[in-house]
Amino acid sequence: MKGKRIVVTGGTTGIGRATIARLASRGARIVTVGRDEDALKEALADLADLPGEVGGVVADLGTRQGIEHLFAEADARLGGLDAIVSNAALGAEPIDEMAEEDWRYVVEVNLVGAMSAVRAALKRFDDGGQVVIVGSISAHIHAPGESVYSATKAGLQAFSETLRKEVAERKVRVGLIEPGTVGTDMQEADADEQRQKIARHEMLYAEDVAEAVEFLLDRPARVDVVALRIEPRLQELP
Repeated sequence: MKGKRIVVTGGTTGIGRATIARLASRGARIVTVGRDEDALKEALADLADLPGEVGGVVADLGTRQGIEHLFAEADARLGGLDAIVSNAALGAEPIDEMAEEDWRYVVEVNLVGAMSAVRAALKRFDDGGQVVIVGSISAHIHAPGESVYSATKAGLQAFSETLRKEVAERKVRVGLIEPGTVGTDMQEADADEQRQKIARHEMLYAEDVAEAVEFLLDRPARVDVVALRIEPRLQELP
């Protein structure tokens, strides 16, 4: 992992931040992105003492300009790319409870933005490379209230498994991680409720998913982990 050049999207909180901490602790060089400048500064300060190098930019991955800004920074800081961890995502309400522009924006970030970031990474891979996409079990369980969110995650599942076949001859590996319920800022439950759920094995730590990301990135070149579904032992299903 030492010296590996990685873009991690959605790195200011939750799974993304835990992933950066884990990879940078092993010497990876990382560029991340967040929409909120204060949150990004706080995350970068917290990660500054790790052995690896961590930089970041403020950008909106729901826009072309945001994608371009992120990868211009990656080019300047890293001078090339070995892997991307596509993790940035927004939660959503049922489609008929959201304003038109709001649900469309969720699709732009969760699906279009992820695809666009991966496409930009593919252009920068030289001799092989790795794509890790963080999806969700929502792509399979289709819980009431998640019509928009589930659609974006199902799209990522199809994108990941098809892209893998398209880029295999270029020695690029593509893997999908689909977590169950994770204790992050996206959850409605407050911090105390999340700790209780984790103690009852009803919720994962973000670090549990970060460990899975590391596992995929650590496999030898002959190994492609196509999909990895990780849930709390007592995952609640509809």
